[in-house]
Amino acid sequence: MKMELILLQKEPTISIRTQCELLDIPRSSLYYKPIGEKKENLEIMQLMDKHILEEPTAGVLTMQSMLADKNIKASYERVRRLMRKANIRPIYPRRHLTVLGEKKYVYPYLLKGLKIERPNQVWEIDITYIPMHKGFMYLTAIIDVYSRAIMAWGLSNTLDAQASLEVVKQAIKINGKPEILNSDQGSQFTCLDYVELLKKENIKISMDGKGRALDNIYIERFWRTIKYQHIFLNPAQDGVTLYQGIQKWIEKYHHKNHQGINQKPIEKYKNAA
Repeated sequence: MKMELILLQKEPTISIRTQCELLDIPRSSLYYKPIGEKKENLEIMQLMDKHILEEPTAGVLTMQSMLADKNIKASYERVRRLMRKANIRPIYPRRHLTVLGEKKYVYPYLLKGLKIERPNQVWEIDITYIPMHKGFMYLTAIIDVYSRAIMAWGLSNTLDAQASLEVVKQAIKINGKPEILNSDQGSQFTCLDYVELLKKENIKISMDGKGRALDNIYIERFWRTIKYQHIFLNPAQDGVTLYQGIQKWIEKYHHKNHQGINQKPIEKYKNAA
């Protein structure tokens, strides 16, 4: 595995940065430092992350009620802060629950009524919170809507735009570029660097309507699948273990028949590409 090629060198003759560049691995995936949250807050974040998969419209008040049912008292402000920290976004028009970028970088939704009939026609990108044994990380992934194959993915300690940009660049380098790339209106995507990259590559920019996570439905379904089938069942001890586990799971995901397309994602992507 690429990660192991770096980690097995106890006294590398070239820098970690150079090794990562040669192997197309974001350096952020190599380093994991537990995020500074109390154990109780981490437990609350994990509970809310699971709950949002079952009730996508759950907002702060609903989360408060869910926690109270489990005998966990948490103020409105605390629940709201932890939802932001975990990048948990209910599906309805809301104010201030997600850190939005500049309005001038918000683009219209281009997928309504669009017939998707070939690979690399439409990709979707998103970021999700990944709970670990201690702490958490963020996973960014890009899915090809036609085949449901994962074009690229990466782990990071932060929600900044750079992690998302690295995944986009990696996906383009490996698979070519899409005609359209759809995202939500999060600050990672409504910023100058993201918009400039896509314009430079002549990729059409599409963004969900505010509060409409179902506009990005295919990547949302992927989050649900990987969390229930792998993440929740195998809480990682560190970033390396997390990376390796996700890598193995995605490899299996690509070679299993997908219910939505009745075909293996990687086969549908390659056969039609």
